[in-house]
Amino acid sequence: MPVLPVLIVSVVVCVDLADGAGMIWLPLLAAGPALAATTNGPRGVVWVGLLTVVLCATLGTRDGVPGRELAAVLSALVAVTLAGGLASALRGRRERVLAAVRSVAETAQHALLKPVPATVGPFQVAVRYSAAAAEARIGGDLYALVPTPYGVRLIVGDVRGKGLPAVGTAALVLGVFREAAYDEPDLLAVVDRIERSLARNLGHDDFVTAVVAGFPQAGHLEVVNCGHTPPLLVRASGSVAEVEPAHPAPPLGLRALTGDTPGLRVLPFADGDQLLLYTDGVTEARDRGRAFYPLAEGLERHVSHEPAHTLDALHDELLAHVGGRLHDDAALLLIRKPALSESRVPEAAVPPATVPGPAPTARGRYFSATSDMAQGR
Repeated sequence: MPVLPVLIVSVVVCVDLADGAGMIWLPLLAAGPALAATTNGPRGVVWVGLLTVVLCATLGTRDGVPGRELAAVLSALVAVTLAGGLASALRGRRERVLAAVRSVAETAQHALLKPVPATVGPFQVAVRYSAAAAEARIGGDLYALVPTPYGVRLIVGDVRGKGLPAVGTAALVLGVFREAAYDEPDLLAVVDRIERSLARNLGHDDFVTAVVAGFPQAGHLEVVNCGHTPPLLVRASGSVAEVEPAHPAPPLGLRALTGDTPGLRVLPFADGDQLLLYTDGVTEARDRGRAFYPLAEGLERHVSHEPAHTLDALHDELLAHVGGRLHDDAALLLIRKPALSESRVPEAAVPPATVPGPAPTARGRYFSATSDMAQGR
C-alpha cells in the first residue's frame, strides 16, 4: 500500500478544498505518482496515478477550471504516472540484480574467508572484517586460521590494490597457506611456499603484506612478518606491546627484488595472553580531523576475557572514529589462550555415568557379533 504517496495526495486535496483555487494546487497532485515510483512497484504507481487523475477531474470540475487547462493537467498526471511506472520497473530490476550480486559476494566471502569458530584447539578466537565497498562484502584483506599437526597457525594479510584482481590474489595466498600450513613443520617454510607461488603468478608491481603466526607448543608463539603492520601482544596483566619483526623483510612477492628473507621471532605466550593481528585499514582510519585511529589505546580500553566482546567494542569504536563508514578494507583477528581454570571443568564434576556413549550402528553390531563368534562366545 503506497501510504506516503496517498498521504501527499490527500494533503493537496484538502488544501484545494479549503482554498478553492483550482489550477494553483491541482498540478501538485503529480507528486503522488512521482513519489510512488521511488517506494512502490509499478502497480502501486498506476494505482496512485489513477487516484490522482480521478481526484483532479473531480476537483477541476468543482472549481470550474476551463476544459483545456484541466485536460493539460490530466495529461501531465497520466505522463508522470507512465514515467513513474517505468522507473519503478527499472528500479525493481536493478534491486533484483543487486540482491543477486550480493548473494554471490556472500557466497564468495564464505568460500574465501571461511568463518572462524569461537574455539580452535586450546585458543579462543574472534574475527571482524569490513570491506570498504559496502555492497561488495569482500575485498583485498585476507585472514585464515587452521589447526595443523604443528599447532594452530594463522595469517592476516593485505593485497595491494582493490577489486576482483585483489580478491583473486587473496584467494591464491589463502589456498597456498592452508596447504603449506599442514605440510611444512617450519613456519618459515610456509612463508617460502607462499612467496614462490606469488612470484610465479603476480605482476611486477603486485605484492601482499602479511603476518604469519603459529603456536608450535604450549607457551610459545612464532611470528613471521612480511612488510605488514606489527601485531599487538596483550599480556595477561593487560599491557599491550607491538611485536616488531626479527628484521625488516619485504612484502610477499617482492623478495626477488631485494634478496632479503624474513626472520622468525619466537616469544613466550602464557595463559591469559592475547595476540591481535590486523590490517592497515584499521590503523590508517582517520576522523574528520585527519587523526589516525589509536588501535593500541583502544585495545587497552576494551580488552576482556572474551575475544568476541573485545573486537565488537573495537569495531564499534573504529566506525565511530571514521564517522560510520571505512574507506579501506579492515580486518581484525584476535586469539587468546585461556587460563586452565577457564577452559577445563574438573573431572569429578562430570561423573562418567552421566555421559552416554553413541548408539551402536548396524555396522558396529555386525562387527561385534563377528568378533564374538571368532572368540567362541
